[in-house]
Amino acid sequence: MSTVDFAIVGAGISGLASAWFLREAGYSVRVLESADYLGGSIRSERSEGFLVEAGPNSTLENTDALGELIRGVGLQQEVLEANEQAKKRYILKQGELLPLPVSPLAFFRTPLFSAKGKLRLLAEPFFGRARSEETIASFVRRRLGPEFLDWAIDPFISGVYAGDPEQLSVQAATRKIYALEAEYGSLFIGALRRLLAGRRSGPAPSGRMISFRDGMQAFPLAIAHALGNAVESGVVVSALTRIQGEWQLHADGLDVPVVRARQVVLCVPAYHAADLLHPLMPDAAAQLRRIEYPAVASVAMGFHRQQIDHPLDGFGFLIPGKEPQETLGSLFSSTLFPGRAPEGQVLLTSFIGGARNRTLGDTGQHALVQRVYREIAPILGISSQPVFSRVNFWRHAIPQYKIGHLRLLEQVSAALSHHPGLHLRANWIGGISLADCVRNAREFSRHARAV
Repeated sequence: MSTVDFAIVGAGISGLASAWFLREAGYSVRVLESADYLGGSIRSERSEGFLVEAGPNSTLENTDALGELIRGVGLQQEVLEANEQAKKRYILKQGELLPLPVSPLAFFRTPLFSAKGKLRLLAEPFFGRARSEETIASFVRRRLGPEFLDWAIDPFISGVYAGDPEQLSVQAATRKIYALEAEYGSLFIGALRRLLAGRRSGPAPSGRMISFRDGMQAFPLAIAHALGNAVESGVVVSALTRIQGEWQLHADGLDVPVVRARQVVLCVPAYHAADLLHPLMPDAAAQLRRIEYPAVASVAMGFHRQQIDHPLDGFGFLIPGKEPQETLGSLFSSTLFPGRAPEGQVLLTSFIGGARNRTLGDTGQHALVQRVYREIAPILGISSQPVFSRVNFWRHAIPQYKIGHLRLLEQVSAALSHHPGLHLRANWIGGISLADCVRNAREFSRHARAV
């Protein structure tokens, strides 16, 4: 039985991207996935003329690593850039959808913030640096004021993390924003200096928003196709052992139940990594189990265009925690990319659950659809029930980078140092976005060493 350079556990985007970059660097790889599908949370489904995304609906192409991988697997002709209208994003305030201002003039004119709130925002450069780790909520209140937290940052955090800004660490979860304060002492001054220096300015999302003609899952499937028989699904890794300088992965679903590798990369959720690592490093495994993954449901609903009064002229809308709705927000999916709905129909994708709404429980699919429909119908002026619906429920959705997350990762890294050739790569390390995972995978391959 031959020994591969790297055995990779998990065929989500972190695992597949790591395998591809490692093989490009000259290493032999083998990817083992427990599920019978590839891509992890990235899943796309065509049904009744609609293209439904169960997980991420798009990604920002804000790193050259992502472009390199797309070209490397021959997918560049399948890339779709989001409609220009995607730059417009709505925030719900007191039952009304208000566009988030994207220019200084729009900021001064918007009713989203009061005159007092706008003046408070302009005072940002005069506040000093934090002396210790703090939550996103504490950071924003201190630097930008409570209104900006309530009507801009809170809904953004709910939309990206399904998280609570009162719990998430600004240093871990919003690194670019924190870096501006750390480096320049001011978000505004830092962004301006970076802009003048020709660097990406930091706090605002940058890069083009993209998907693929056949949906987001086309990306991991293309990577897997490029890797060929190095990727195996339906393989459950149950234990890791190290014998004579070599790792052995004990697995069900293979003809030979042991995979030999010089190095192992665990690209799985933190709680799965904890199960595999517990016999080797029980304290580190206990730390990993502290990382929370709140439940989230993605609710796709199709309508005839005439059923909805709103022009659907944007990315979608977010709902701040101060509003009475449980729904986190909705994407105007068929506005963003072509081919998402049949002619004369539209597709909305809404999200419910997350850290601030833990009441999903075992709610049935029909009940979830009706729950979301009742909340968004008056917001968008929807006159009748959807003609199509699909629910994807994620019991463990998005890892929460809470206070202490970076210290937790340091402790786990220290424990790993005693086990040469054992590595961790996943969206609970170094960023949750698809682009983050791809960037981290390439960085890992560049620093990989044969053992």
